Amino acid sequence: MISLCRKVLRWAKNNNVHLCFTPTNASWANPTEARFGPLRQFTLANSNHPNHTVQTRALHAHLRWRNTNARHPDVLAARRRERAAFAVRRASAGAADPSSLRDPATPANACGHSTS
Repeated sequence: MISLCRKVLRWAKNNNVHLCFTPTNASWANPTEARFGPLRQFTLANSNHPNHTVQTRALHAHLRWRNTNARHPDVLAARRRERAAFAVRRASAGAADPSSLRDPATPANACGHSTS
C-alpha cells in the first residue's frame, strides 16, 4: 500500500496534479451534494426531455436562474431539503457496515481506500 501511495504521489507531482485526501469513511461529494439536489429537482425530476440538447438547455436555464437568484427562497428551501435528506442517509448508514453502503461507482482516494 505504501509503495502505491508513493507512486501516486510521484505521478501527481510530475503531472502537476494536486491530490485532496479524504478520511476513509467520508464522502468526497459532501460539499457538492447540496448543490446537485436542487439541480436534480428543478430540471431532471419527472422530466421527459426528447434529447440531450433539450436537457442541456434546461440545465443551463436553471443554472442561469440559480446564479441570478442565489438567495431566492425556493433555492434555499431546496438546499435545506437536500441537506436534510443527505443527513438522514448518513445517519441510517451509521448503523450499517460502511463498506456495504459504498456505491461501486464511488472513487477511492489516491491510496485505494474507499472515500465513502
